Amino acid sequence: MKLPLLERISSSLVRHAVLRRILVIVGLLVVLTFGGATGFQIITGARWFDCLYMAVITLTTVGYGEAVPLDDVGRAFVMVYLVLGVGIFTYTAYQMGQIIVSGELRSLIEERRMEQKIEHLHGHFIVCGAGRMGLTICRHLREHHKRFVVVDIDPAKREMCNRENWLCLTGDATDDVVLERAGIARAQALASALPTDADNVYVVLSARLLSTNLEIVSRASNEKVAAKMERAGATRVVSPFSAGALKMARFMLNPEVEDFLDIANSRGQGLEMVDVQITARSPFLGKQLQETDLSRLGVMVVGIRRADGEQLMPPPAETTLCEGDCLFAFGLREAVQKMLAETEGET
Repeated sequence: MKLPLLERISSSLVRHAVLRRILVIVGLLVVLTFGGATGFQIITGARWFDCLYMAVITLTTVGYGEAVPLDDVGRAFVMVYLVLGVGIFTYTAYQMGQIIVSGELRSLIEERRMEQKIEHLHGHFIVCGAGRMGLTICRHLREHHKRFVVVDIDPAKREMCNRENWLCLTGDATDDVVLERAGIARAQALASALPTDADNVYVVLSARLLSTNLEIVSRASNEKVAAKMERAGATRVVSPFSAGALKMARFMLNPEVEDFLDIANSRGQGLEMVDVQITARSPFLGKQLQETDLSRLGVMVVGIRRADGEQLMPPPAETTLCEGDCLFAFGLREAVQKMLAETEGET
């Protein structure tokens, strides 16, 4: 547990460390310049601007000549000031070169650009953890043309996300500040796919405290942990082991059905089920199910959940759709997406 903790501390301090180094460099140059101007003013009694000019030409060693006459004390001050200035200039140049060569400044600029893009997102998705499970979630969201932000503590993950043209933040997803930078207040849903149950519980708890209406889906290693995550605020909890075991059981009981689904997905014809909310502006409002002509698109409505909780499985063709109903539509991915596009276009 010590190594992950050290990694978290190191990653969270990188951004502040780079900014602190740049501020130290700028601060040294400002103090040196105005300190020299103050020294010239005390020694010569000349105008402040002339003293500032003397300090700048002395530090930059341009040799334009003395703006004010100097006596032996003034020249001694110039020698000490020049030696000190060269030393500080050398140090600042070395530090700036190290920041630029190491890529820290470029990384800081890229991160700021990333945050500016995230600030304009609304109704997006947040994926915490870019492991195997997290990457699978990201690819699925990309296939459906959804906007999402990846949050991972490993800086190497950001390079991979940049290659995929995904928005990514480097940071600890259990940190409230990182989640706020990911736009959790404006997000539609969050998936927590971190390696450990403890981290996932922290993410769920933090996310629920930051957004009461957020859809939160988390992974869990077993049923006991799943129950804790639900109490912490998770909307849905998925256990990879249980889900995998269930699929294996389905392969044994209904091999032909599972083969059919796998073949459809492998050919890019993924079968999908989506929910369609009937709102006051929905084109389906007040129509019977058979009048919606969804079958023309190749979509089948397999269930309806009424606003009062009543469920119709399967719904009769004469069912009238009311405001607040939730339609569960099933079909090939292309047909389902076309149905959603037509629905959104009409609303």
